[in-house]
Amino acid sequence: MIKTMSFAMLHFSVAFSIAYLFTGSLLVGGLMALVEPACNTVVFYFHERAWQHHQHGAAMSEPDEHEWAYVA
Repeated sequence: MIKTMSFAMLHFSVAFSIAYLFTGSLLVGGLMALVEPACNTVVFYFHERAWQHHQHGAAMSEPDEHEWAYVA
């Protein structure tokens, strides 16, 4: 949990810093520090679902090298 919180703080800091450097606005930097990680969280959820679906499909299509032994 500490690692997760540390990464979240790092992510918020980077988002804020980049937005602030580009705009010079504390408001825009603060909004980006909140909005960008929230959007990434949602996108990551769908990415994980798609990735699991892709891996499940790949696992099902790979032949078992010992499949011949199960046929009786």
